[in-house]
Amino acid sequence: MPVNLLIFKKIKDGNIEAFETLFRSYYEPLCRYACQFVGNKDTAEEIVQDLFYVLWKERDNLQIFTSVNGYLYRSIKNKALQYVEKAMVRDNYYRMSAGNSIIETYTPQEELEYKELEQQIEKTLRRLPERRQKIFRMNRMEGKKYNEIAQELHVSVKTVEAEISKALRELRDKYNSIYDSKRQKLKTQNSNA
Repeated sequence: MPVNLLIFKKIKDGNIEAFETLFRSYYEPLCRYACQFVGNKDTAEEIVQDLFYVLWKERDNLQIFTSVNGYLYRSIKNKALQYVEKAMVRDNYYRMSAGNSIIETYTPQEELEYKELEQQIEKTLRRLPERRQKIFRMNRMEGKKYNEIAQELHVSVKTVEAEISKALRELRDKYNSIYDSKRQKLKTQNSNA
């Protein structure tokens, strides 16, 4: 069994010294790696600290079959990309809500389509099961992290991830059906003209 997997087995058994060894070995390299995605050292450190917090807290439930190195780097990449995605959504929201100057440049037709889409999204969200809707809103509207939601709702982080994925899939399916029907309508209008 590779050395890192032995250390991980000790961590699963609650050995704090093994955890500290893993932390000291990987903290700096993981921070540098996360910084490549988020572009900010403080944010990168927060992402890495969060990973190690979850690693220690959920050590009994975690299973690593390949390498600890691969697991840690893959986890950091996923967390960093989630952070970037969330930051982009948050920035777009702030940009749209601050001053409405962007909205004023839209044509009346575009504003109407935007409002329709917004209504369809809200309608789709209301149709989600209560827990999925709550988890999605906590993450996307309130900006809470997966582990914060998991702690607050007393569920696992994996449950939060699964519920967000299902909600996004339903929203994507709804958006695609709206887009397809609009495209079909345009095609019909163009062929009649």
